[in-house]
Amino acid sequence: MNGGVKLKKLKLSISILMLTFVLVACGSVDKTTTTKNTSGNGNQKTEITGQNSSKYYKTVLKNGKYQVSKSRGVSTQQNSNNFNLKSFDKGMLDISKKVFSTDKYVFQEGQYISSERTQNWLGRYSKKNPSGLNPKKVKGKLVPEYIQQINEQDYLVPVGKNLSLGGMTIGIGVNSIYYYQKEQYGATYEKKLTNDQIKYQGKLAAQKILNRLRKNNKLKNIPIVFALYKQAPDDSLIGGNFYAYSVNKNGANKISSWNKVNQKKYVFPIADGEKSPNSNDASSFNEFKSQVQNYFPNLSGITAQAQYNDGALTGMHVNVNTQFYSQTEVTSFTQYLQTAAQKYLPANAPIDITVSSAQGVQSFLSRGSNDRSFTFHIFDSF
Repeated sequence: MNGGVKLKKLKLSISILMLTFVLVACGSVDKTTTTKNTSGNGNQKTEITGQNSSKYYKTVLKNGKYQVSKSRGVSTQQNSNNFNLKSFDKGMLDISKKVFSTDKYVFQEGQYISSERTQNWLGRYSKKNPSGLNPKKVKGKLVPEYIQQINEQDYLVPVGKNLSLGGMTIGIGVNSIYYYQKEQYGATYEKKLTNDQIKYQGKLAAQKILNRLRKNNKLKNIPIVFALYKQAPDDSLIGGNFYAYSVNKNGANKISSWNKVNQKKYVFPIADGEKSPNSNDASSFNEFKSQVQNYFPNLSGITAQAQYNDGALTGMHVNVNTQFYSQTEVTSFTQYLQTAAQKYLPANAPIDITVSSAQGVQSFLSRGSNDRSFTFHIFDSF
């Protein structure tokens, strides 16, 4: 993939991420308490942010600061596909909600697995790195690296005036393709990994991580959820898919069972030769695209990322790229999109539409799964 396309993907992902943050995290701080600092540095003033919807977790501020992950940045360094990063984090939250209710638990970024430890775990096993989860090198043999991402999410519960760790989710991202070089700075080759390899290596890594976490007295008796994720290729326009999760109750040291996750992602319009997830949804999007292209000149592309769980559409991100010459064009086009989207795009699923040009995001439209119409915001200049 050329640099221009990668840049567009990055800009789009950042724009959507910023919009999501603004919409989700704008709640007020609604609870203040004093908790004991588990690091041994004394007491901290802990605030719990407001909750705009039961779909989202409240989060924690300590001394007025958001608690970033102890392994912050490691996943970004390990992954060149920004769509993988976003869908990995979002999917972990969705699986966590099955176990840790948003009404009872408070979310906090991972505080128990450090960056150094995460990097070691993502490395190959060797004498210098005995904690590596990827298999050791074998001279003269191609041995893939399977484990690409590890992320921790903590879930706290109020206990009197304190917050106590009530559970944890560990996400494990497994490669679908192993990229390698035969010599330093040489050409990059790829080896496609089988589904059996992906499933086996993910479960193997989860058991090893569980054994390590249980050695920490603070994690010995809490429920720990493992979520396994099949990464999309580096050049994919969509993220990967979660395929299994396991709930390990208080004190469990062995993963005895896994729950299957039937999740698939697609790019619309469906490419020739690819199987459509739903013929009606594909036709609806194609009609929407045709109508919009007829309405406005200089459109450089209309695509969508769609997610299906158990065969049902659970969300769609529509990306519209064009060139505007005035603010009135932006306004008129956005109002037309509101009507066309309501008429042609699939119903009963959350959909958002980002309208972008070379100058950045111009407008944003969205509709929740239970909403009857789209709302929009135009980014005016002042």
